[in-house]
Amino acid sequence: MTAAAAPQTHPPADALAAVLDALRPLLGDRLTTSAAVREQHGRDESYHDPMPPDAVAFAESTEEVAAIVRACAEHRVPVIPFGTGTSLEGHVAALKGGLCLDVSRMTEIVAVRPEDMDCTVQAGVTRTQLNEHLRDTGLFFPIAPGADASIGGMAATRASGTNAVRYGTMREAVLALTVVTADGRIVRTARRARKSAAGYDLTRLFIGSEGTLGVITEVTLRLHGIPECILSAVCPFPSLKAAVDTVIETIQTGVPIARIELLDPNQMRAVNAYSGTDYAIAPTLFLEFHGTEAFAREQVGMVEAIAGEHGAKGFAWADTLEERTKLWAARHTAYYAGLALKPGAKGFSSDVCVPISRLAACLEETEADCAASPVTTAIVGHVGDGNFHVLFIVDPDDPEEIAAARALNDRIVERALAMEGTCTGEHGVGYGKMAFLEAEHGPDGLALMRAVKQALDPHGIMNPGKIVAP
Repeated sequence: MTAAAAPQTHPPADALAAVLDALRPLLGDRLTTSAAVREQHGRDESYHDPMPPDAVAFAESTEEVAAIVRACAEHRVPVIPFGTGTSLEGHVAALKGGLCLDVSRMTEIVAVRPEDMDCTVQAGVTRTQLNEHLRDTGLFFPIAPGADASIGGMAATRASGTNAVRYGTMREAVLALTVVTADGRIVRTARRARKSAAGYDLTRLFIGSEGTLGVITEVTLRLHGIPECILSAVCPFPSLKAAVDTVIETIQTGVPIARIELLDPNQMRAVNAYSGTDYAIAPTLFLEFHGTEAFAREQVGMVEAIAGEHGAKGFAWADTLEERTKLWAARHTAYYAGLALKPGAKGFSSDVCVPISRLAACLEETEADCAASPVTTAIVGHVGDGNFHVLFIVDPDDPEEIAAARALNDRIVERALAMEGTCTGEHGVGYGKMAFLEAEHGPDGLALMRAVKQALDPHGIMNPGKIVAP
């Protein structure tokens, strides 16, 4: 079921030429057809084959984005939004050619409002840039996917990451968006109020739309106070089941843990080699606790007791900021560490999420599937909310290995759906997971998505070939 891309197609040459002629006076050398730049913008971090656009435009404002989209709409030329290129499901592949609209130069932090604990940023601002800017305000932005992704891209893919168990995902973090629609209109989806019942929820419609309905140019975000006390630890377990049972009991007990991440022995081996650490080669939880010092230590005591009941081998604490940073840097680079297990390989990642009560069964069965597979794998997950990834480390030039990885991924997704889970907890659909949507949403649900796409993008120019087929 895992989707492979159809052969790349391109818009008529005269249509593309008309768009380039219209945009050159506006963009100058920020509009390019350079082969190297096009190649860079046709690939993401996954194993999917690069599919470069016919041209790349670097926008610096919402008004420029609108002008670019209007020109493309007039001549029916596809538009593929691009942030940092760190997506994992072929989101930026130009399946039908066209123009890649790069927002990475839109890096203005428009406003920070500490009294309201919110901010507005342009779409090209990355999460680390934002948190560096916020450092002296006592506030931070908690959504932390592994890559230093752009805020616009994170909203477009409904990203989450290691802090989601405590702070939620981009769905909860975003208060409002500025969006350029498929015909070039500029729309603000909401005000800054923390709640509203005024009409359709346009904000949530565009969150997770992956550039298929419009281009996100500004994002208004909820912020959170930097905790008084942050405690981080690593804890190995005798088995994957013991680690997962600890996670489930922690969540069901109501401990407001900030992060609780699971890495299997293969992933721990990769982390040690890549990051120069010496953690035990065992199923391991990475944990973090936020709060006042007394409250954080109370949480620690509760989780230590739960872990001890499941055979944990003791917590290794990261007591200083430097140690915590090193610990979480090792976790955040797990994807690249996994790839380093097999030099020259590419990553193909599952992304299932299941109800927390089904997590142990899902992971145990998945672990058995991985052990029986010829594909090199590593398991890592944000297991506090039931989300985990199997990284298939594959030779992109070996069709048999790719086929084996796809077959294993299909089994993992089918199992998750049977457990009332989802095929993607945070990576999004792109074209890599399109084949699973009907099984997850049913034909009527998928038809409704197509109707929304047709209503907002009747000519199919916005990131065509992603999420839903025409």
